[in-house]
Amino acid sequence: MFNWQKPTVQMLGRWQPWHDGHTALFKKALEINGQVCIMYRDVAGADAGVEGQADNPFDFEDVKERIVRGLAEHGYKENEDFVVLKVPNIVDISYGRGVGYTFTEHDLGEEIHKISATKIRADMRKKEEL
Repeated sequence: MFNWQKPTVQMLGRWQPWHDGHTALFKKALEINGQVCIMYRDVAGADAGVEGQADNPFDFEDVKERIVRGLAEHGYKENEDFVVLKVPNIVDISYGRGVGYTFTEHDLGEEIHKISATKIRADMRKKEEL
């Protein structure tokens, strides 16, 4: 059972769509404290307001289904290893001093960093899947 009081890693993104690079990042995040809160920026059909983030065809229910299904393929369980929450279109995280959390960038290797949701969406459109 997901423990809402336990230290948790946050992953914030658009997940348009969820892909293997996101799964690789999730695995790294999960190693930190054993549970992850995946936050979906509510940008379906809108320009997210950040350069390169105008193409957002997937709504929350679709994104959540893809995340849950994608992680289940690797043996992870919703409400146990992770939760998925819809949040506003967060474009900045501001903090003062000594707030009790850190920011961690994981180097997932060149092959994972090459995965592009932009290219995935283009392929989906070419195949008329989107």
